[in-house]
Amino acid sequence: MAQVTIDVNGRPYTVGCEDGQEQHLLDLARMFDRLVRQVSQDMGQLGETRLFLMAALLLADEMTDTRARMTAIQGELARLQSDNARIEARAATVLEKAARRIEQLAGE
Repeated sequence: MAQVTIDVNGRPYTVGCEDGQEQHLLDLARMFDRLVRQVSQDMGQLGETRLFLMAALLLADEMTDTRARMTAIQGELARLQSDNARIEARAATVLEKAARRIEQLAGE
């Protein structure tokens, strides 16, 4: 297990992660640090625990919104796929009728 030192709101924290995940963890920490600093700027210095709690709640809210949008998009995708399947079936039927008609005309 690897260990990485991240910096959040000017303080270092050493955290463990799976080998190979160090850069990902650093990227996540930078994102969290930006949010914590924004909360601190917007609300004033709250104390570390409260500051981290507010940032975590903002992230949870964003995640909930993202999940809701993803669910809506998945529903729209399913509807479009169903529409596409109906259109393809209708096109196949029309092509089959046209082929039969061409065969009839060719046989006359």
